[in-house]
Amino acid sequence: MTENLFKVLHDKFGYQSFREGQQEIIQSILNKEDVIAILPTGMGKSLCYQLPGYLLPHTILIVSPLLSLMQDQVEQLKKMGEKRVVAFNSFLTPVEKQQLLQQIEFYKFVFLSPEMLMQDQVKAKLQSMKISLIVADEAHCISQWGYDFRPDYLRVGEWLPKENRPPILALTATATEDVMNDIGNQLKMKQPTQHIQSLDRPNIRYAAVEVTSADNRFELMLKQIEEYSGPGIIYTQSRKKANDYAKKLSEKGIRIAAYHAGMEQVDRMFVQQQFLQNEIEWVCATNAFGMGVHKEDVRQVIHDHFPSSMANYAQEVGRAGRDGADSLATLFYTENDENLSIFVATNDFPEEFHVKLFDEESKRGMNANQLVEQGLLTENHVRILSYWSQRKTIDDTISMLQRLKQQKMQQIHQVKEILTNLICIRQQIVQVFGQELSERPTNCCSKCGLSIDELVNSSNERSKQMILRPWAERLSLLFPSN
Repeated sequence: MTENLFKVLHDKFGYQSFREGQQEIIQSILNKEDVIAILPTGMGKSLCYQLPGYLLPHTILIVSPLLSLMQDQVEQLKKMGEKRVVAFNSFLTPVEKQQLLQQIEFYKFVFLSPEMLMQDQVKAKLQSMKISLIVADEAHCISQWGYDFRPDYLRVGEWLPKENRPPILALTATATEDVMNDIGNQLKMKQPTQHIQSLDRPNIRYAAVEVTSADNRFELMLKQIEEYSGPGIIYTQSRKKANDYAKKLSEKGIRIAAYHAGMEQVDRMFVQQQFLQNEIEWVCATNAFGMGVHKEDVRQVIHDHFPSSMANYAQEVGRAGRDGADSLATLFYTENDENLSIFVATNDFPEEFHVKLFDEESKRGMNANQLVEQGLLTENHVRILSYWSQRKTIDDTISMLQRLKQQKMQQIHQVKEILTNLICIRQQIVQVFGQELSERPTNCCSKCGLSIDELVNSSNERSKQMILRPWAERLSLLFPSN
């Protein structure tokens, strides 16, 4: 079997050896074990289900959280010459969906969203066909988004057959022990094997910079963007800020575009493609941007706020430096940013009166959409309460939501504490995920001492070397074989 692994690795993917952790994960899958795999961004998570697809007899079903992520993975497989791959998503017309359902068992790799998976026709078809492996991609979303943003993630476990089901692979770049336990419970995994690689990315250097005002923050961001080249991503909390930053920076001559959930899907996909093809150098985005953006040379990730959790922060900064070159993650903050982050994270969270209102109006037969139209509830309230009203009593739902709200506040406080105290940022990040730092690089973080000039020089020097090298050698550096 080991010989087959390396033959498929070479013949299908062009690699001579596996990256750290990949072979062990694939072997567990072929042994029909349920697997939770944590591999840092850029370490080849997709290979862990793509390669077994060529050794297992039936369809590989990949549940994927974002359209952009799904489309990108489909395109990657097609570029490799795989024709038996399809994305079942909202881009398809009703006629196309119906046609696809009739022949879906002939595809080797089928990508679909949790919402699509919950449609009765889709469920019935999938339950009637042979599946060799079920993959939950970006599995941390099952825990972090399921309760209060995308409840359909929690329904994935309800769809799975109780008897004779295929093994499940849960893939993510970041997960605490609590999140791993939550993933296993929600997906009803059977004693899952855990494969966990070190979260540390030595080439990413961390900086936390206190600013006096929003204007001061923008001035420092602009200075850093102009002095330290991209490509880069700016993460902000609101659609308005994303648009404002993009407009101001564009006026300064920066090739930049905004990206957020308020844009049409086609426009978001267009911005992503522009970024991937270097037609723009920067993207200013809410956290809607990032998953599935396989861009090797992102040099900077900038935050203008405290993210809602260390897992989110690690995911977002992990999009830098996938090529192994020096990269910089900078967070600019004011002393009031913690309160603002808490407000943003909890503002659209159902309170006790929302739960009671939803219950009362549901008993009266009022449609949930009417409550939204009247401004009594938001769409997010309805998503959350529609799910939990079927599973918990009113009192239990209120208690759970209050507990989750407190957790959100504590997670933001943890982010602030880690980024603003005097302890090494890198050391604290890995400790959050139950790991220990084995080695601290030179130019580690703003707590340990950080010279951005040295990062700029080393990054520019690498770029010069890449330009001067023969094209074959440049490709081998960009796409290493291990």
